[in-house]
Amino acid sequence: MSATATTTSQQQRRSIDSGYMWLGAYFILNLSLTLYNKAILIDFRYPWSLTAIHTLCGSVGCYILYACGVFIPAKLNDNENMVMLMFSVLYTINIAISNVSLSLVSVAFHQVIRAMTPVFTVIISIAFLQKSYSKMIYLSLLPVVLGVAFATIGEYDYTVIGFLLTVLGTVLAAVKTIVTNRVQVGRLKLHPLDLLLRMSPLAFIQCVFYAYTTGELERVREFSSTNMTISLASGLLINGLLAFALNIVSFTANKKTSALTMTVAGNVKQVLSIILAVIIFNLNINMTNAFGIGLTLIGGAWYGNVEMAEKAKAKSTTILPTIRSDLPEQQQQSSTILSEKK
Repeated sequence: MSATATTTSQQQRRSIDSGYMWLGAYFILNLSLTLYNKAILIDFRYPWSLTAIHTLCGSVGCYILYACGVFIPAKLNDNENMVMLMFSVLYTINIAISNVSLSLVSVAFHQVIRAMTPVFTVIISIAFLQKSYSKMIYLSLLPVVLGVAFATIGEYDYTVIGFLLTVLGTVLAAVKTIVTNRVQVGRLKLHPLDLLLRMSPLAFIQCVFYAYTTGELERVREFSSTNMTISLASGLLINGLLAFALNIVSFTANKKTSALTMTVAGNVKQVLSIILAVIIFNLNINMTNAFGIGLTLIGGAWYGNVEMAEKAKAKSTTILPTIRSDLPEQQQQSSTILSEKK
């Protein structure tokens, strides 16, 4: 193998490793923010205002990084700017549908339906993006989805409208993940910080508007006048900064892996949250829940292994003709035979 081929192979291997490094960071930050949100919402019970703080921190953070020259925003035309506006609306509506549906169904039922996000991601990708997946990918998704169902099994209370809204929210979550991936690796090829810069201010305005129309802003004003402390204000600021870091890592991981990988990661993160909640908040789980947690973790590891193997195989088959192009025909045939024997 030539020096050029070796260098190319090493670069592509580093690219795969980099994707999973970002995915690992996404895991850690996502779990941290989930637990932090639960702690913050004990005293500050205003989810839309908290989301507005997240998007405000994202907006300010991106403007600072832009001013420091960390990234250069792409020049978009009117149609592409409209895509960004629609993406921000999708982001906000996804949160709204999730919050509303959660008030109409039990947490366990909500988690089970949301566990179907990878399935909807596959269906949408096949139907609209003409993507295809191997049988091993399909098989590895089964324990992930079933595992979340077992891990969250309990009293599945729901209404018909709650069921429909939960399914709609799950479909929107899948669409959001796919669109996030497409605007970063498709024709636009936006830098993760560029995407966050465009989305955060729009999402902030929408969150504030929703909080205002539901009366939450007035309740926040009354709460702040009597109960806001330096400790709570600092906690909200740190929470917003953590959300900003998570958005950067999430968008980057999505760009370097795939939409389906991110939805599977979300399911595995869900059961890891249960484990940490058991440890931190002394929650009780039964053997069925424990079985589901184990099944999801095994399924997530299996899916990751299958995806990594398929990516490595695809890259090697792409590299092989290129790295042998400088050899005589007889040597190319010998190299191919040796490769097949290995």
